[in-house]
Amino acid sequence: MSGGRELRSWLAEERSLSPAELTERLRSALPSSSAEAVTGEVHGALRRITGFGPLAQLLSSPDINDICINGPGPVWVDAGGLWHRAGFDLEADELQLLIERLLAHSGKRLDRLHPLIDAHLPDGSRIHVAGPPVATEGPIVTIRRFRAGGIPLESFASPAMVARIKAALAARQTMIVSGSTGAGKTSLVGALINELHTTERVVVVEDTAELPLPSAAAVRLEAQAVGPEGTGAVTLRDLVRNALRMRPDRLVVGEVRGPEALDLLLALNTGHRGCLATCHAGDARSVLRRLEVLSLLAGGSVDRAAMQPLVEGGIDLVVHVERRGAERRIVDLLEVSPTPGQPR
Repeated sequence: MSGGRELRSWLAEERSLSPAELTERLRSALPSSSAEAVTGEVHGALRRITGFGPLAQLLSSPDINDICINGPGPVWVDAGGLWHRAGFDLEADELQLLIERLLAHSGKRLDRLHPLIDAHLPDGSRIHVAGPPVATEGPIVTIRRFRAGGIPLESFASPAMVARIKAALAARQTMIVSGSTGAGKTSLVGALINELHTTERVVVVEDTAELPLPSAAAVRLEAQAVGPEGTGAVTLRDLVRNALRMRPDRLVVGEVRGPEALDLLLALNTGHRGCLATCHAGDARSVLRRLEVLSLLAGGSVDRAAMQPLVEGGIDLVVHVERRGAERRIVDLLEVSPTPGQPR
């Protein structure tokens, strides 16, 4: 006997149906089934489609880094640096219910006017959802796991390299963490934040909140997408500018990937030292050129010739991280020195 499809359909239409009402409906739909079988089917269906349903076990596993759902069908997980099938499939209506529950914490809703959603789960894990008409074969869900307590800095590098990085933090040197997608940039910045003194006022700005706050003295700002009426957008550039007015001891930028690069570099060159940020790049040296290019996105009278001294004068250290199997390792520390004649 299987009344799962009927149960999911009924719950999709009427969320307030109680277990008793669902049982009564299913008994009418399947008159030949025993009361015990119907009750078991209802309880099993509710376990699958309430909360995070079949994803609950995956989200609690310490071995899983990422979860991907490519429309109705199999669920995939990244465990140990390799992709595996999770062992179960999701049907279209089950997936739709699951997406709504995954997004409930953020207050966001996936629809044809808003087909791309960034959000986070209550445990801090990052979730991205792409729906129709962007995702033509059905909704695509990507979950980047958040590990409670984070990964210690010592897990990323040798004792000598860790000592160098801790010395840079203590000296309030500005560090940019670079790497490719999934290399461990966010995890490494989280480890660096956990090394900061709890009395420091840290202001963290992110597109989607996922970094830890080191103490009660720390605050977080999160970018906002355009609202249903076409207003309410708050960009990362807006946040960087406003964070500088909040008297931070340190500014942490989740990811520099747009015109906010210019505001950050200007701040670093006017006394706001000790910043932490991440930037996508294939190697440490590429970060410097990338920041110059990103600054040009600010438009106006920005001159690329002026960007090099801003980059070199504002950044002290580039920490490049790579993923090697299940591990994330720091593979390069680039000391940035100003061009002769340029002030630090």
